[in-house]
Amino acid sequence: MARTIQSLERAAAMLRLLAGGERRLGLSDIASALDLAKGTAHGILRTLQQEGFVEQDAASGRYQLGAELLRLGNSYLDVHELRARALVWTDDLARSSGESVYLGVLHQQGVLIVHHVFRPDDSRQVLEVGAMQPLHSTALGKVLSAYDPVAHSEAVEASREAFTAHTLTGLEDFEGVLDLTRARGWAADVEETWEGVASVAAPIHDRRRMPVGAVGITGAVERVQRDGELRPEIIAAVRDCARAVSRDLGAQRF
Repeated sequence: MARTIQSLERAAAMLRLLAGGERRLGLSDIASALDLAKGTAHGILRTLQQEGFVEQDAASGRYQLGAELLRLGNSYLDVHELRARALVWTDDLARSSGESVYLGVLHQQGVLIVHHVFRPDDSRQVLEVGAMQPLHSTALGKVLSAYDPVAHSEAVEASREAFTAHTLTGLEDFEGVLDLTRARGWAADVEETWEGVASVAAPIHDRRRMPVGAVGITGAVERVQRDGELRPEIIAAVRDCARAVSRDLGAQRF
């Protein structure tokens, strides 16, 4: 059996204690409940406080759960709500475009695919829910990098690998693409990640006008483009889908 890390176990026990007991607990209460020395309990609480997981009331000195836990919880709920709200709209987008549709969110320096609608034909396809895509070369990743400051920082600081001869790896070029993405409200990937494949994506916002994900289509270049240009009807359909999901999430003016 793999060994566990005692300090993490104790920190988790503290968070559960604060979540399940009184609104605020003092150091002595926490140490006694968990059978810890006060010094040990205080050190763990101080670390949790620095990370935003615990807050200390200035007047009483008692501890309570911090706002960072709420943010993490909301992130978990947001992904599930995002997927639920997008189900109908992404199905419609796949039917209207004739291409595969992907819903992605920022995760661990990349794009996590949380929903995938197959291309509506009889071809053999593989479900890619749970797959990771790069931020700098995919349409989904560019959208997230353009609208989400955290994603932007991740993409800028990461090593931008050249997957094909068309991949932009230079920082100045990449920032230029993000400026263009923000100006027109959508991003494209034409053989920058996979040879022969093109994608178009647009951002999804929530009621706080925060970017919570991106939706896009992916297909063969010859189908997504016409006469060397991205088909405008596909771009319009992707943007309409993103706006519809955003409205369902409570966003205004989308």
